[in-house]
Amino acid sequence: MNEYIHLNIFNTSLAAGFILLAGIASFVLRLRIEKALAIGMLRTAVQLGLAGIAIGFVFGLKSIVWVLLLTAVMVLFAGREAVARLKNRLSGSGLDAILAMTLSSFVVAVTVTGIVIGADPWWTPRVFIPIMGMILGNSLVGISLALDRFINGCVENRSAIEARLTLGASANEAVQHVVRDAIRIGMMPSINAMNIVGVVSLPGMMTGQLLAGADPRDAVLYQIIVMYMLVAATAAGSIIAVLMTRKRVFTKDVALRMDLR
Repeated sequence: MNEYIHLNIFNTSLAAGFILLAGIASFVLRLRIEKALAIGMLRTAVQLGLAGIAIGFVFGLKSIVWVLLLTAVMVLFAGREAVARLKNRLSGSGLDAILAMTLSSFVVAVTVTGIVIGADPWWTPRVFIPIMGMILGNSLVGISLALDRFINGCVENRSAIEARLTLGASANEAVQHVVRDAIRIGMMPSINAMNIVGVVSLPGMMTGQLLAGADPRDAVLYQIIVMYMLVAATAAGSIIAVLMTRKRVFTKDVALRMDLR
């Protein structure tokens, strides 16, 4: 018999003790991250609390309009976070990140919910929104890593790129090695996660289903689907974002932008 364990504020307060211990350790060792820990703890509680309210509201309405609206908000926040992680920002890179994330995540999410899982309709809130959230949370890391590596790679290899342009190479040919390296970097976290899943770590979705009393076989199959979709979304998002930004690093005269330093 499956038994779901209900939690309350008291349980959550006990878990907050872990953050308190980390804060004490920071104070004793003079790490000076107590404030960051406190802010992170509060943001986690507030953001997840608001997300829970919004998701519960959308679940109750069962309307595709509200599902797409919530999805749009999630994408905008994810794109903002991806750009915030860039060390060297380029004008327009934020838009590239949001567009890449929107296209890749939406296509993969619709395919998984509508075809792989077979939800009817494909936008069923309790299925589509969690899957979209997992995809965005994972792909924003890959996209930000890929964009950061590409922009930094263009800065670090300016002389080599300009030399290739001087010798007659096209803009695409001149930065081809940087593009490949950036996409590879963006995909590595997802690839590494596949290599250790089930052996070193039990991912969130599988753990959540097991805690909710789901059959281990079903939990495993769902997690396999999730891992595959995350890699696909990250790969697509990284490729789209880098290829779009590739056009921005050059001027109309096919020269590297002077502000790219």
